[in-house]
Amino acid sequence: MARSVEVAAKRRLTRQIHVGKVLVGGDAPISVQSMTTTKTADVNGTLAQIYALAGAGADIVRCTCNDQEAAEGLARIVPRSPVPIVADIHFHVEMALAALEAGVNGLRLNPGNLRKPEEIKLVAREAKDRGVPIRIGVNAGSLDKELYDRFKGATPEALVASAKRELAYFQEVDFEDVKISVKASSVPLMIEAYRLASETFDYPLHLGVTEAGPPPHGLIKATAGIATLLAEGIGDTIRYSLTADPVEEAKAGRQLLEALGLRERKGLDLIACPSCGRAEIDVIKVAREVQEALEDKNIPLQVAVMGCVVNGPGEAREADLGIAAGKHKGHLFIKGKIVRVVKEEDMVQEVLKEAESIVKEGIEARLAAADANAEKEAEEDRKALFSEKGEDVNHSEQIIEKIRRKLDNQD
Repeated sequence: MARSVEVAAKRRLTRQIHVGKVLVGGDAPISVQSMTTTKTADVNGTLAQIYALAGAGADIVRCTCNDQEAAEGLARIVPRSPVPIVADIHFHVEMALAALEAGVNGLRLNPGNLRKPEEIKLVAREAKDRGVPIRIGVNAGSLDKELYDRFKGATPEALVASAKRELAYFQEVDFEDVKISVKASSVPLMIEAYRLASETFDYPLHLGVTEAGPPPHGLIKATAGIATLLAEGIGDTIRYSLTADPVEEAKAGRQLLEALGLRERKGLDLIACPSCGRAEIDVIKVAREVQEALEDKNIPLQVAVMGCVVNGPGEAREADLGIAAGKHKGHLFIKGKIVRVVKEEDMVQEVLKEAESIVKEGIEARLAAADANAEKEAEEDRKALFSEKGEDVNHSEQIIEKIRRKLDNQD
């Protein structure tokens, strides 16, 4: 069912760290992160969101620790969380120390906001004593003014220099349990900064386009940056920063990794044709209904919705399961083989039933259970539709012939 596909470039090998039970870097699977939007002091509300994020595919979740109530909340949240918890620290060293006391599995420090070397080294020493990793979270929007002025802006060189300076403080106290991010809201800047970081450091890199905005634009921006780098072999953990329910971040991150073949499929991969003149159904409507029926069931299948029976099963032959529409019928197919012809009004329900059966019994068993007359009935439907609408519904061959005659006459 799930297939592994090589990305364009071999993954860059980095050091490996532990964020709680999750390995980051080295040969570990690329992990998905998100961040809660609740007040951390609201323990039950925050835990509910953490569980929702974990269910949507998040491997690691970050919570803000901006005051004493948040730190006390973390002490109650960490033991009950299904995934490792990272505390987000911006301005106050006391909050970093309190978060460590609360038992968090990681810290994120913003070097543009927490600037005093002795305080940074104090946090690193305390983290080292507890075996807790720290992310150096550089952000173009909060870059240290001295670096901004020196490099004449938030350039890739400035972002990497910020990470290098923070890393030097850590190294003074022999702290190496580090991952690095150099985020920006500009996709080209983010890509170049991470490329430079990958040449500069051998620490794991946390990828993200910061403040990407609401979907769909934010999804496009984040995917453009993260996917580009992953395809180059750069990146060890990712986060979509969307102005949306954070569950959407986790879903997007998981789906991206599955689409690139970087994580084993755990959820639905829906493919659908763009429709054409042969389509016998509203492909968009049926595809949406299939997605709604299957998406929340964590069914790890590639499912195809095709608008006609002429080419549908052949074009989607690699799909685990699919439906192709004929006149008031649907051809249900598994790995390109027609297994059943169903009524049009039953197509979505039949796809759902077959998907559940495949997960329970396996593809080979379901192929063996195919209706004996399904292929013959499907072939008759294909011939009828081909006769009525033809392979070339846009009459391109006729147009080409006219073009040729016109050009011949000009000679």
